[in-house]
Amino acid sequence: MIKQTATELKKLTLLLVASKQQLSRADLRSLINFLKSEASGFEVTLQFSDPKQEPELLEFHRLVAIPALIKINPLPKQVFAGTRIFQQIQNWLPRWEEEFFKNGLDLNLKKTEIEFNRTKQELHLQDENLVLKQENETLTNRIEAQERLLRMVAHELRTPLSAAKLAIQSQQLGQIDLSKLQEVIKRRLEEIESLSKDLLEVGSTRWEALCTPKQSNLANISAEVILELEKFWLSRGIGINTDIPSDLPAVFVDHKRIRQVLLNLIENALKFSVKGDSIEITMLHRTNQWVQVSICDNGPGIPKEEQQRIFLDRVRLPQTSDKTSGFGIGLSVCRRIVEVHGGKIWVVSEPNKGACFYFTVPVWDKQNKSLEVLTQEQS
Repeated sequence: MIKQTATELKKLTLLLVASKQQLSRADLRSLINFLKSEASGFEVTLQFSDPKQEPELLEFHRLVAIPALIKINPLPKQVFAGTRIFQQIQNWLPRWEEEFFKNGLDLNLKKTEIEFNRTKQELHLQDENLVLKQENETLTNRIEAQERLLRMVAHELRTPLSAAKLAIQSQQLGQIDLSKLQEVIKRRLEEIESLSKDLLEVGSTRWEALCTPKQSNLANISAEVILELEKFWLSRGIGINTDIPSDLPAVFVDHKRIRQVLLNLIENALKFSVKGDSIEITMLHRTNQWVQVSICDNGPGIPKEEQQRIFLDRVRLPQTSDKTSGFGIGLSVCRRIVEVHGGKIWVVSEPNKGACFYFTVPVWDKQNKSLEVLTQEQS
């Protein structure tokens, strides 16, 4: 038998199971670049699989969550999933290197006393323990993700219900007729039905699957939202000013989801405004790839130390929690939707000087109508 060289022995075959949208995530891009570089210390053959194209892999590899990275060769197979795949791989690289040397390189090298005492049974138990920990983590993450989605959908149900309630009150006051009331109620019930379908779909898919981007007119979407909230801002004496260029390009977004983002952000701005205030909505063609939207108010503002935290799930600021209702997940919904589109969302604010929320969405590219536009990095 010919003795194998170090180069031959230090080969890894890995399989990354992830959707196209997930591959745009910064942590996965960093992982892929690391594995393809010499920094990993291995000659890595990295294969990719989209679970939508090969759903049988989920059952074959017993995957309970994606994205997942699977060590195919050399055996034993290992599965890494959850939110810290990159960190897990970095922790395991020294162990794999040790195994490579133990199995084929210079068997005459001196081993420490600890290495002599590490039996096959101990290694097997350690591997099984790792698998159990990974499965527990991925199951926990999946449960937490579904709980977040449940809270988000529940939060979004409040908008059509509130609009329907307002329409009933308007009809009772004689401000709208019965036919207009029926039209409003019908439209709101359709929205609730759509949200309910999303909730059922979440049981078998990921949040990314709920977005279907296509060529859209961002100015029209914002006009729909402003009209929907018209009674709210007019009755409170709040103004809404828009600065939307007539030559704003079409964008590549899911109409319904981006409408959610605008609705949440404008509704929040109205919530923290008082009579005589005005809200500024601005859109600009930031680069060839991105359109930037901003919604600014004159409210109490957001402390600098809170400006990152407010985009997490169920976070409400203590200085405003006693003045407004809600569960603190509206901005988390916005963040998830914007990130699924490949964009970014952030806030610029100072206490008592109002707040400006910004987000970006991709420009519609006539030459590339596929989802690959969502994987491009912003410049």
